[in-house]
Amino acid sequence: MELRTEPVVASLEMSEPKSGTSEAEEYESLPPHASLATHMTAGAVAGVLEHTVMYPVDSVKTRMQSLQPDPNAQYRSVYGALQRIVRTEGLLRPLRGLNITVLGAGPAHALYFACYERIKRSLSDVIQNGGNSHIANGLAGSVATVLHDAVMNPAEVVKQRMQMYNSPYRGLWDCVLTVSRKEGLAAFYRSYSTQLTMNIPFQAVHFITYEFMQERLNPQRQYWPGTHILSGAAAGAVSAAVTTPLDVCKTLLNTQENVALSSAHVSGHLSGMANAFRTVYRLGGLPAFFKGVRARVIYQMPSTAIAWSVYEFFKYFLTQHEQHSLELSREADKTGPT
Repeated sequence: MELRTEPVVASLEMSEPKSGTSEAEEYESLPPHASLATHMTAGAVAGVLEHTVMYPVDSVKTRMQSLQPDPNAQYRSVYGALQRIVRTEGLLRPLRGLNITVLGAGPAHALYFACYERIKRSLSDVIQNGGNSHIANGLAGSVATVLHDAVMNPAEVVKQRMQMYNSPYRGLWDCVLTVSRKEGLAAFYRSYSTQLTMNIPFQAVHFITYEFMQERLNPQRQYWPGTHILSGAAAGAVSAAVTTPLDVCKTLLNTQENVALSSAHVSGHLSGMANAFRTVYRLGGLPAFFKGVRARVIYQMPSTAIAWSVYEFFKYFLTQHEQHSLELSREADKTGPT
């Protein structure tokens, strides 16, 4: 059976634009007078929702990536893991560490999306005369990632230590103070190089996939929520799957899993991406690099879909609001005293 769908284009009751540009162009490229706060506000809201809605699955993913898990923390599926965690550790246990994630995700994603939009537009003007360029999308996503991870990396360290089974920390500030006192402030950036090594290709694949899907599903670049959800989900799934080995190494560096490090005869604290790769391989061979891949993809697909759909909605809403304000201002000028 063939199903035919027509795009439902959201619109506000407004007069036709007077600048000669189409609605799609106005939506895809925010007006030049739009403040940086427009991008940052949309990005911050999208980032917070992305991380909070699927946070319990992220907690499971962290535990499933453990190289030497406690017998009580060995799980066969994401759903089974959530059931056991809630039953044995309490209803709110899968949400442990959410507070630091929200504190980091807001500013990190504000910088992330604002940087991406500005750099993408500038590079597209040079490479494709303003048209869509996969090179521009990938480069813009990579540069935006450097800023995002600089803010988010300390939050990731605290979050993952609080997510682990039998985490010794009483809460957010206990974790921050204990890590600072015992390992120094550098511990919060011990995985930064690995995070960048993972996230730069992750975000490059992510943005290229998203823009590619938009070209196919929404070539007019109108506000059509369904295409943003599907494009975001596809981008999240592909980029998550191909970068899982790096995520496993990042988790080991962030958590400094004692049992695993002892088994690998690592004394002190593990640091450096090369050392993390060697340790993971020594403990589990090639399969160890894909521990938690299912949970990671299950987490990233809806998370990325949420992030893009929320971001594109706010981008559309704020753009239309600014255009509407401009038109009201023009009308006032026309009807005003001459």
